Amino acid sequence: MRKAKENPFVPIGLAGFMGIVGYRLMKMKTRGDVKMSVHLIHMRVAAQGFVVGAMTLGVIYSMYNEFYLGAKQPKAVTNK
Repeated sequence: MRKAKENPFVPIGLAGFMGIVGYRLMKMKTRGDVKMSVHLIHMRVAAQGFVVGAMTLGVIYSMYNEFYLGAKQPKAVTNK
């Protein structure tokens, strides 16, 4: 749960991956004249694209939090 709070786009990517694979497997019944290998390749590309997109958004989100929001917060002053 801690990791999911630190990087919220990882569970989103996994859920999207599972959703796309499940949808494409259900759609396999009505694929028509499309070969099985072509259908599986399209499923793999769609699932990988979703995961890569979620990872990219996660990196942008963490960079925004670290550099933009981190710079705005005042640093604590320590007396020595």
